[in-house]
Amino acid sequence: MTQAQFEIQLIAMLVAMACAIPGTFLVLRKMAMISDAISHSILPGIVIGFFVTQDISSPLLVVLAALCGVLTVMLVEWIQKTGLVKEDTAIGLVFPALFSIGVIMIARNANDVHLDVDAVLLGELAFAPFDRFIIGEYDLGPKALWVIGSILTLSVTLLGLFFKELKISTFDPQLATALGFSPLLIHHGLMTLASVTTVGAFDAVGAVLVVGLMIAPPATAYLLTDDLKKMLGLAVCFGAFSAIAGYWLAHFLDASIAGAITTVLGFVFFTVFLIAPGKGWLSVWHRRRRQRLEVSLLTFLLHLHNHKDVEERKVGHLREHINWQKVRAKSVLSLALNNNMVTIEGDVVSLTSKGWKFANEAIEHISSDKTTAIESMKDEFFLFRA
Repeated sequence: MTQAQFEIQLIAMLVAMACAIPGTFLVLRKMAMISDAISHSILPGIVIGFFVTQDISSPLLVVLAALCGVLTVMLVEWIQKTGLVKEDTAIGLVFPALFSIGVIMIARNANDVHLDVDAVLLGELAFAPFDRFIIGEYDLGPKALWVIGSILTLSVTLLGLFFKELKISTFDPQLATALGFSPLLIHHGLMTLASVTTVGAFDAVGAVLVVGLMIAPPATAYLLTDDLKKMLGLAVCFGAFSAIAGYWLAHFLDASIAGAITTVLGFVFFTVFLIAPGKGWLSVWHRRRRQRLEVSLLTFLLHLHNHKDVEERKVGHLREHINWQKVRAKSVLSLALNNNMVTIEGDVVSLTSKGWKFANEAIEHISSDKTTAIESMKDEFFLFRA
């Protein structure tokens, strides 16, 4: 591995970690797409900063771009508070307007400044190691490494100092106000941090990857845990893993590094989306299937409880009486047998003592309008849940 390859991976990993911290709170606050708005609307700030300094690497560009990001958030909130449009519509109105203003300013006054797909939408991490931070005769490494490292250090420091305030204001703004915090001040502080992070990562990785790194790792972590600290840790780990894996995928395919990292982010999220315990698609599908089967089993047991005649309790007649297909009837009957709820003698189905007890308690809960209590009964009576 060459030094340039190592530096590219290190920069990508630090960008991913820096984006994951504010991104986690944006996802929890249901403001994920504000990162997309910020990543595009900072362009006027970058252009104005360049006009003032005539230096594309000046720190003033970062300051003005961050202010543009905060302005974007304030405009979105102002439009939303009018009640005339919703937040997603407000975002769709604000950031294209600001982004277009930046493009027009460049087209009119700075044609010699590059503005292409690689620079703005995808970025090009492969060039980051060549923009060096040199003091005197000392080469201190890529500028992007120092910029994003400083932003990551700032994010971790602020997270450590204001974790409690961020947590409370995210989940319960009213409680935060009662405790003497200012949810609005914390909110704007978070938006400022998100803007600074976006600006710091913009030049190295571009808008698409910034949005991906801010949303995908926290969204993936959210599927695996409800604990905020664990979610932050998982988001950072998913981001770092995707950055490294994406680089080597791009190396293998000879493709855009930012594009490959974004692809890995999507693959990781989709994988967790499918197999995550509890919240994953397969878990939800299995749980809903089980619930449908349990409802059918309850219907079956109540039918047996209410019909004493032998003819009403024959297997074939049950299928016709309840209007079930053969496969469904067989599944329900098998489930009832496995849970020791029924016995079959000849072709006649009868409730066991356990089945009678369950049916009696279920009827009692239904008659007293306490149907939610039936769910806890299932944990007690159904063997397959244990």
